[in-house]
Amino acid sequence: MALYQWILLVIWFAGIPVGVFAFVHAALQRPDAFTAVDKLNKVKWLAITGAAALLLILDQRGPYGIIWIAGLVASLVYIVDVRPKVREIQGRSW
Repeated sequence: MALYQWILLVIWFAGIPVGVFAFVHAALQRPDAFTAVDKLNKVKWLAITGAAALLLILDQRGPYGIIWIAGLVASLVYIVDVRPKVREIQGRSW
């Protein structure tokens, strides 16, 4: 197995917990926190992160497929953009 294949395998297995974490984090937040920071509402973020987590888990092609990459990007957008603002407004540490 070539080095790039090992790297893609690690990315594949790391992507699944990222997607699940994004969904669980969105589920545990107050609904008003999302609209207070001018983001989509909680239901929409749950739908986005839930679909992303399912794509990451079920897509058998892993990082080779555009659908899997879309799921990872959606999860990372939540984690990098929405999560810090929601945490800040609620005063929580995680």
